[in-house]
Amino acid sequence: MSKTQFKKHLESLDKSEIITMILDLYDSHKEVKEYFEYQLNPNEEVSFLKYKQIIENEYYPERGEPKTRLAIAKKAIADFSKLKPSPVLEAELLIFLVEMGCQFTHDYGDMWEGFYDSMVTNFGRALKFMAANGLLNRFRSNAELCLKYASPCGYNFPAEMEEVFYEYYGE
Repeated sequence: MSKTQFKKHLESLDKSEIITMILDLYDSHKEVKEYFEYQLNPNEEVSFLKYKQIIENEYYPERGEPKTRLAIAKKAIADFSKLKPSPVLEAELLIFLVEMGCQFTHDYGDMWEGFYDSMVTNFGRALKFMAANGLLNRFRSNAELCLKYASPCGYNFPAEMEEVFYEYYGE
């Protein structure tokens, strides 16, 4: 169903039917519930910290071994982004993922090539978002920290990270 068709359908319903439909969605879908709770009582900082913790737990869990599941970390960013937070907090979460990955490989030793490729890709994505929102200067120290953590790593990881960095920050 297209958005136009859906809109026409909603317009054909009375208020109580729409309320019932929304309440059903609220009860049956965790993402919808979170979205409405955020829209009605926006607390960016609480939501930001929740998603930041999800990312951190993939690399530095309070208990157990690190899992380093990039899919979980990227889903946390996507879920946070769906809430339409401020660009500053979204940028901070984007660069935090790369910081965690770079720090992890720095602390635990060389990773596999795909891990490095993902970090380079996410670094580029973070810097591109920051550039589009005028936030590069605000997060330069975070980007430099990523380079520092990447510097002793293998698979040409440091050079690729530097290439992305200089693309946005110049030499």
